[in-house]
Amino acid sequence: MIVLIFLVAVVGGCGKKSKEKTEKPSATEAEPTMLTIKGSDTMIPLVTALAAAYERAHPDTQISVTDDGSTVGIAALIDGTVDLCMSSRAVSTEESKKADYRRVALQDVIVALDGVTIIVNRQNPVDELTIGELRQIFNGKIHNWREVGGPDQAIQVISRSSDSGTSAFFKERVLQKEDYKSGIQIASSNAGVVQSVGRELWSIGYVGFAYVQGAGVKVIGVKKNPANPAILPSYLTIRDGSYPLERPLHIYATNKVSSLALSFLEFIFSPQGQQIAREKGYVPA
Repeated sequence: MIVLIFLVAVVGGCGKKSKEKTEKPSATEAEPTMLTIKGSDTMIPLVTALAAAYERAHPDTQISVTDDGSTVGIAALIDGTVDLCMSSRAVSTEESKKADYRRVALQDVIVALDGVTIIVNRQNPVDELTIGELRQIFNGKIHNWREVGGPDQAIQVISRSSDSGTSAFFKERVLQKEDYKSGIQIASSNAGVVQSVGRELWSIGYVGFAYVQGAGVKVIGVKKNPANPAILPSYLTIRDGSYPLERPLHIYATNKVSSLALSFLEFIFSPQGQQIAREKGYVPA
């Protein structure tokens, strides 16, 4: 069983408490100067900016941040090859079992909120879609824009790879665990999705909210069902949960988290860290 704990000493009251009572993580005895973080591409703008600010305040430290995807990051954390993992989804049952087998107690800190944002080309006249329509577009049951109030044009669907936490979230929340349509175009990053949608006139994709700021693509309003109003992602609608595709963004650690990792997590929840989150297009937790 995975242990999700509240880092009281780190975040001073921010985050979500576990239902289980556990000891807070203890820092290792040595004082490290190098911190390695791997995982979610969605979180890269946030964590790299936080790392740069932390390094400026602590010139003797170095923080390496790489965006190999949430799945790769979680695996690396369980294997003990990184200090922290960025993840845009929760740890899966299979990953929890693997951590249990390795006797690794994974610990979850929610550092920001995000809204998975549906984007189309700016010339596309469609302004809103229901969750049901999105599901049928991405599972291949809807093929043409005219089926959802648009022009008679084939829909080009762009998704993320299976290593992506955003892809896993979308499959869970929108596809309801159904498979993506066959022959779907795969982009290796959020930026890649934005570029493809901006270039391909009748395409559709999904990205983290931070990636649409000034991106030159059109954001689609999302309806929970046909009777509900369409909601656009924004700071307020993500914050209050009214946007249907709101989600938490996680940093996972282990029970053997280093003193440097603890210090960095504390910095994330400092006024400066929270301001960085806002500036980069994220909703502070």
